[in-house]
Amino acid sequence: MWIPALNDSQQPRYLALVDAIARAISSGDLKPGERLPPQRRLAWALGWNPSTTMQAYREAARRHLVSGEVGRGTYVLAGSQEATLFRLQQVDEHAALTDLRTNVPAIDHASQSDTQALAWLLETHQAIRLQRYLSAADLHQARALGAQWLKARGLHLNADNIMPCTGAQQGLFTVLLSLCQAGEPVLVEAFTAPGIKAACAQLRLPMHGVAMDQEGIVPEDFDRMIRATGARIAVLTPTLQNPTSAVMGPERKQALAHIARRHGIWVIEDDVYGALTDSPPLCQHLPDLGVLVSSLSKTVAAGVRLGWIAASPALLARIDPHAQSAHWGISPVCLAIANQWISDGTARQRAAWQTEEVTRRWRLAKKLLGTVMYQTQIASPHIWLTVPPGEIPLAEACRAAGIDVVSADVFAVKSSPTHAIRISLTAAQSVQRLKAALERVAQIINQRTPCAEK
Repeated sequence: MWIPALNDSQQPRYLALVDAIARAISSGDLKPGERLPPQRRLAWALGWNPSTTMQAYREAARRHLVSGEVGRGTYVLAGSQEATLFRLQQVDEHAALTDLRTNVPAIDHASQSDTQALAWLLETHQAIRLQRYLSAADLHQARALGAQWLKARGLHLNADNIMPCTGAQQGLFTVLLSLCQAGEPVLVEAFTAPGIKAACAQLRLPMHGVAMDQEGIVPEDFDRMIRATGARIAVLTPTLQNPTSAVMGPERKQALAHIARRHGIWVIEDDVYGALTDSPPLCQHLPDLGVLVSSLSKTVAAGVRLGWIAASPALLARIDPHAQSAHWGISPVCLAIANQWISDGTARQRAAWQTEEVTRRWRLAKKLLGTVMYQTQIASPHIWLTVPPGEIPLAEACRAAGIDVVSADVFAVKSSPTHAIRISLTAAQSVQRLKAALERVAQIINQRTPCAEK
């Protein structure tokens, strides 16, 4: 049983244990997928009250270091580099840094729709939903309106093709949990989102990265990796891929769909950014093998926790045969607001505002950093900068200048010499602050002296 080495400090015991877990992950003493000691057993070994270890495990889960499931135990998620993206900062931590790190939507401070939604809950007596579970009628409406929302993505679906969930991350986890067994290979982009890495690590699914270009994964390498690994499932983000912002063109999508059909491989499509573009999903070419996962979080409102899993009825029945696990955590209040916004057009208006704001910020980034941007054709809420190596890693140089960005190794499936960073354009509180930060990044890049590759 792993027993932590606790440092003497003035901080509470539970935080000392969380720090010990983080150190053990970083050093390799605790590996992704490894099970931690049961809370009560560890408390007994340390001579602590079980409530202290319980509090520590909860904090570790909040920081995405571990994840616990009733009946299964607590398991280590991804390495500490990925976990730093999810760790909640203390109130006074890094106050001087400009956050270009977290991929969150831009905030429309002038919008009245939030206030109006809360007033509508009270005026129509919808607040009583706080005391209720979801009803069959609620879920039927959610499926119908989910199909209506995804129609704008070029998908002509009906309610039987839609399974509501609490968000794209939970939807992705549900699909992987249902379709994969522990140890089964999963194909992903060579650089993939930390949430995808975390889900695979938690479920003990080894990831295999597929080579990429400006349109996403390369068809020839996709075909090669399917044959080399025997994978039955791939998790891809064809539209505004995170972190590279790559967007697949129609011919690339058709080529990948042809390969997927030939091998009979399922494709889970992360489409959380899709509504910011007019690029239709890859899954439209895979009616029986495609699973699209989307939500309102990146385009309408991060706090309205609602998403959808879209697939054939037969595949949805396999993903959630009891029709409960996907939607169990949906808040009835969030669902009421989401359904109302989709019905009255508010959701579409908010998505349009988000698209305009993303475009405005992306054009600013292209003007200042376009020479090192990976993709400069379609507006994206995040950009991927590739630069020659320098004496100091670019992410560290930016941080020293007061700008928080994310280095390529956080997204890499395998250790990579790529010298790149991801910048979230919508994380900055204002365009003015973003402009000042991007100007500093441009200055850092221009001043860097490339060093020879070793």
